Amino acid sequence: MNKKILVTGGLGYIGSHTVVELIESGYDPVIVDNLSNTRPEVLDGIEKITGKRPVFYDFDLLNKNHVKQIFDEHPTLEGIIHFAAHKYVGESVEKPLMYYENNLMSLINLLNEMLNRDIRRFIFSSSCTVYGLPDELPVTEQTPVKPAMSPYGNTKQIGEEILTDTAKVSDLEVILLRYFNPIGAHPSAEIGELPVGVPQNLVPFITQTAAGLHPELRIFGDDYDTPDGTAIRDYIHVVDLANAHVRALEFLETEKNKNQVEIFNVGTGKGNSVMEIVNTFMEVTGVKLPYRIVGRRAGDVPAIWADTTRAETVMGWKAKRNIADALRDAWRWEKKIRHIQ
Repeated sequence: MNKKILVTGGLGYIGSHTVVELIESGYDPVIVDNLSNTRPEVLDGIEKITGKRPVFYDFDLLNKNHVKQIFDEHPTLEGIIHFAAHKYVGESVEKPLMYYENNLMSLINLLNEMLNRDIRRFIFSSSCTVYGLPDELPVTEQTPVKPAMSPYGNTKQIGEEILTDTAKVSDLEVILLRYFNPIGAHPSAEIGELPVGVPQNLVPFITQTAAGLHPELRIFGDDYDTPDGTAIRDYIHVVDLANAHVRALEFLETEKNKNQVEIFNVGTGKGNSVMEIVNTFMEVTGVKLPYRIVGRRAGDVPAIWADTTRAETVMGWKAKRNIADALRDAWRWEKKIRHIQ
């Protein structure tokens, strides 16, 4: 019997790639997703890559009865990987209540049901936004958590606090994965990023502009205190990030965790500026990209990248793919869904 894992938001960008990695590592994922930021066809892509079609629930985790039904129908669940959340910094600034309700109540509903069933393993999709505006770079897991720059970042901070407080009074074993910036797509081009509306993230905005969906790429700010004036981020290939979730599960299963709540930064350990990403994309694809500098965006920090030493030495995970790989894969995916030769 393959180990059954509930993957919430499992048809989303990171979720779908993690489902593929789980299947290829011998797990049996059960997916729940309300399709608010993805499409049901992603299930077809997962099946094409792996040869398996996971069980899928089109449910909203804010509905307690739906949550209960999933657990009732899968009594042998061994753990949860929780992605389901609204995730856009700019949108969260405009719609804070939507973010607080969705991101926190879904987590609470899951935890209540888990504890009733004595399911202990929980991998949480957190974010480097919990570090706010860090005083020193790169950030380590000991870097102070600062006041969040956006409601989105705050929901990740509060989510971490909810899990930490719950672990103190239960057998819950938690890994908080603080992601940096996932980019790219599966090399097969069967799954990738599918933003609804105008993309909020850099790389899909780049690939959509290259595909002719937008007249130009907008770069938010060129007056930051960075070498070329544009913001710096730690961009990680989504397949590497997906693999970190499988590694985190294995880490809990083999009882290598010394604490009930373990924290790991998941990035490459290297920062790249927005202009470096734009120039690398043009270099590896040969596509000329029209762009325009506009004002800074609310909630954005000037620069952040990870110290990944702890993930490498304690959890045994390290990113393997580079920026060029990720941008080639992202463009291959974009061309496929736009039917570009």
